[in-house]
Amino acid sequence: MTKNIIKPILLGAIFLLSGFKINAQESTPIKYTTNNKGKFFISWGGNRERYSKSDITFKGEDYNFTINNATAHDKPKGWHIDYINPTRITIPQTNVKVGYFISDKYTVSLGIDHMKYVMDRNESRRLDGYIDLPESEPGSIYNGNYNNDAFLVSEDFLKFEHTNGLNYVYAEIARFDDISSIFGINNTDKFQINFTEGLAAGALVPKTNTTLLQKDRYDEFHLSGYGISATAGLNLLFFKHFFIQTDLRGGYINMPDIRTTSNTAESASQHFMFIQNVISIGGMFRI
Repeated sequence: MTKNIIKPILLGAIFLLSGFKINAQESTPIKYTTNNKGKFFISWGGNRERYSKSDITFKGEDYNFTINNATAHDKPKGWHIDYINPTRITIPQTNVKVGYFISDKYTVSLGIDHMKYVMDRNESRRLDGYIDLPESEPGSIYNGNYNNDAFLVSEDFLKFEHTNGLNYVYAEIARFDDISSIFGINNTDKFQINFTEGLAAGALVPKTNTTLLQKDRYDEFHLSGYGISATAGLNLLFFKHFFIQTDLRGGYINMPDIRTTSNTAESASQHFMFIQNVISIGGMFRI
């Protein structure tokens, strides 16, 4: 008789304790930063670049020559109000990206890297090819055949800059990993550290500022080629929604059709590697 009474009491106690445990778990709030799927983000920042050497070929009706191992540098603005001035915001070297979390760890995004590329001038380079302009053109002073000849690339001979700019318009897929626990951070809704890595590909639409063989200056946007890149970075997220992100991006650019003059029969081509450092600010949210 006693055993028959004790058994249901024990079963009832176990059931009640289990219910308390479930309720306690349900009452623990889930952090906003625990799940990312469905979130959008947008960022804006600045960059610095380094470029590999490049063979640049110039073609026209009366010339076809290559400058071998041309070097170039970027054109930094430094800390400047233009980065946030709506009327001058495209002048500095800038980056903008808009993305969406398709899962807790993976994002898809669209971005524009507004880089700047300035070919180094007034330096001796090796020239291959020929120039045979009509005598009536000022640039005819450079007429001749060149076979890996040393040549001073002066500003009178050539000014070649993608300064407004070397525009890389890309689509990217990236992975997003919370590494806060490594640094002993528990409340990620206040501060979270994420490691990101991604792959991208897209089009190059430079606005190339060129004066070639003393012809008239040309400076217009033109779809010139493509690029591919890989990125790794750190995302520092504050109070669930605001972040600072640093990225190191490396890639390859191939531009077989760069406009150099108003004559569509004249063009340049080049390909090179680049490394880009980016620092951005942004926001992350659900709609």
